[in-house]
Amino acid sequence: MQRWIRSGRARVNGRQVKTGYLTEPGDEICISVPEPERALPFPEEIPLEVVYEDSELAVVNKPAGMVCHVGAGIRSGTLVNALLHRYGSLEAGEPTRPGIVHRLDKFTSGLLVIARNTRAHRGLAQQFKNREIKKEYLALVHGKLRHPSGTIELPLGRDPHDRKKISIHARKTREAITHFQVERELGRVSLLRIRIETGRTHQIRVHLAQKGHPVVGDTLYGAGRDHDLPNYGAGTRLGRIFLHAHRLEFRHPQTGKTLTFTAPLPPELSSYLSHLERAGSASKRVPGRAGPS
Repeated sequence: MQRWIRSGRARVNGRQVKTGYLTEPGDEICISVPEPERALPFPEEIPLEVVYEDSELAVVNKPAGMVCHVGAGIRSGTLVNALLHRYGSLEAGEPTRPGIVHRLDKFTSGLLVIARNTRAHRGLAQQFKNREIKKEYLALVHGKLRHPSGTIELPLGRDPHDRKKISIHARKTREAITHFQVERELGRVSLLRIRIETGRTHQIRVHLAQKGHPVVGDTLYGAGRDHDLPNYGAGTRLGRIFLHAHRLEFRHPQTGKTLTFTAPLPPELSSYLSHLERAGSASKRVPGRAGPS
């Protein structure tokens, strides 16, 4: 409805108004209903790792390669398709992306919280808005960082020259804050533990690339950098972005209880670290930090 009002499809007394307009007795409201923009998602039997579930929400461990919801020519194979098969229906959020409160990039793996009803969706969305939800990632990046920890604050927006990319040079930007801690140094790469305050699209990838440390496997923001790393077998490389949503903490929207979940690195990422070590990289653990599980 808000989109219809802003686009002029919903008019009051023949004129376009703002979404905050307060109606008065005698107002004539005319609505021109558009054709559906996108087909609604449908259930699909897709394997799904559910870490936790109850009547209000679920926490899933999304694999790399899975898109969160339909859109941009994608109609099947998404997390939403899998959720609809498991739960039958999800009366929460937008009809084209039911249950989705936050997202992960296609080739980023890890933890996501899903709302199973409107009340849970509203409560979780408010926690995200208030920056109360704690999200922690593990990322392997190129190079050695100058400092063992720090914060990156660079506003982000859609790249004016390439709509598929996010940039610090966008015409319209939003605040983005990323905190990092070096976990381990392995030759020409470093393993980072990352906490984000904001959840902008591609935030971690863009912030690290801007600092000269693109995420390993990221061909969009670190094109060509992976050639610096050793191959294994017949030219084998990672084949995905080395970025994993490792830890998630939030308050249950109904009970108020704090819930904390962790997901270890998936096998392909753990194996890749082992490959680097076997290739002869000098592994150096940063003092005072334990390695990831």
